[in-house]
Amino acid sequence: MPKIVKARVIVTSPRRNFVTLKIECDDGTTGVGDATLNGRELAVASYLAEHVVPCLIGREAHQIEDIWQYLYKGAYWRRGPVTMTAIAAVDMALWDIKGKIAGLPVYQLLGGAAREGCMVYAHANGTTIDDTIAAAKAAMDAGYLAVRLQCGVPGLPSTYGVAKHGERYEPADADLPSESVWSTSKYLRVVPELFRVAREELGWDVHLLHDIHHRLTPIEAGRLGRDLEPYRPFWLEDATPAENQDAFRLIRQHTTAPLAVGEIFNSIWDCKTLIENQWIDYIRATVVHAGGITHMRRIAALADLYQVRTGSHGATDLSPICMAAALHFGLSIPNFGIQEHMPHTEETDRVFPHAYSFANGLMHPGDKPGLGVDIDEELAGTHAYKRAFLPVNRLEDGTLWSW
Repeated sequence: MPKIVKARVIVTSPRRNFVTLKIECDDGTTGVGDATLNGRELAVASYLAEHVVPCLIGREAHQIEDIWQYLYKGAYWRRGPVTMTAIAAVDMALWDIKGKIAGLPVYQLLGGAAREGCMVYAHANGTTIDDTIAAAKAAMDAGYLAVRLQCGVPGLPSTYGVAKHGERYEPADADLPSESVWSTSKYLRVVPELFRVAREELGWDVHLLHDIHHRLTPIEAGRLGRDLEPYRPFWLEDATPAENQDAFRLIRQHTTAPLAVGEIFNSIWDCKTLIENQWIDYIRATVVHAGGITHMRRIAALADLYQVRTGSHGATDLSPICMAAALHFGLSIPNFGIQEHMPHTEETDRVFPHAYSFANGLMHPGDKPGLGVDIDEELAGTHAYKRAFLPVNRLEDGTLWSW
């Protein structure tokens, strides 16, 4: 049985910050896991280096479940984004090692492919509705079958999802948190018009998604969902903060628009009530923030009992390691729904060479043993860490609001 002899934390910033855990066994086999927590990267790096890595040395790498339970139950202070991201990094790396030793891609170890590939959605962002529609058409021309629509709100200087200066959207954009301004009333006027024009211009053969980013009250979200129903949205994402899971009961009472939530969830307990009451249609928890492949499989299994499908977060705040893990996971489960896809920068792709690919609206993790992704440590070392915070959000009167 291979034993863990080394584990090191690698922090790199090829135009954005990533944290990677690399585990090495006594037979020379290595595995990698993503440990990136956007805006709090060094908290996870320290947690891994000081509290997790020393506990891994000498353990049998094949004992994935036992190590998962050891890191979760053995910490006493359970859950939370830092702890669960650290556990996820270990879990991914161990699945990577197991696949390499078996000579199989991870999805084969999880039961094999349940579909030809994972449908992914692109982001279409624009300052105006016309800009967003143009971006959506470009995504469709590139082969995407599903597109998330976000546009600027007239009267507001900035809007979630819309990049500054026409660049690729990356919200962690400042050494200290920048501040943006929000108006719910102005937002609720523009989104129905965005979807009306989108259906006229894009037709009905493309799935259209929208991210509210936790900014509405439940009754406001119900009103928006009702307004969008004629345009058949694929989902409305993160309609309201979900700390109070019961809030989604009220939204469900007022709209049949499908609801998705969970990109900031870190355990099955965050979504248990939502799933069991069928108040959501898609669970968006992701491999890196919800305890790795091992724990995500538990979440998916619970969701499958209630006809809730997965729709994992997949923005560029997750490294290609997490994207590979998400694709192996999504390919293998029965209730996969969709996977978010924001292409990484060329610099990031060079640091993290990978086997996954996109074609005809679907992504596939590839058939290399393990996760099929690695880190070029020498190249990673040329991209120094640079502190970057996510923004905060205020109403027009200055009240702090959910960003």
